[in-house]
Amino acid sequence: MLLEYPGTVVPTPAEAELAAKASRTLSRHTKQALRIRLDDGEELTLPTAAAQLLTHLLTEMSQGNAVTLIPLHAELTTRQAADYLNVSRPHVVKLLEMKKIPFHKVGTHRRIRFSDIAAFKQVQEGTRRQALDELAAQAQEMGMGY
Repeated sequence: MLLEYPGTVVPTPAEAELAAKASRTLSRHTKQALRIRLDDGEELTLPTAAAQLLTHLLTEMSQGNAVTLIPLHAELTTRQAADYLNVSRPHVVKLLEMKKIPFHKVGTHRRIRFSDIAAFKQVQEGTRRQALDELAAQAQEMGMGY
């Protein structure tokens, strides 16, 4: 399944304000299933995981952030992967050719599973966090006031 981005939502200021109010309310109820009453009176019950995801989505929107839901099994193009990693497309191609991220080809086009990109990003962020912690520790040892 090739991922498209039609589901990307960029909230307006008014939507961000509504999202802030909704996320504050929902955050008090994320340990339980969520019941929603539709305008026609029908009630739906959402699973706890969906309530937690909805709260996170609303929190991001309240901060004015664009939001996209991506299924783990989705396949991304090199452009989409670059956007997700916040790097250039040629850099992604280089990572693929160095076998840092698994991929397969559809004809001449490279496709990357989102789960592989997410795993790569998580490892990179962990490495970056560890390096920053080491630098902060060195600065403290040297009495640099950090």
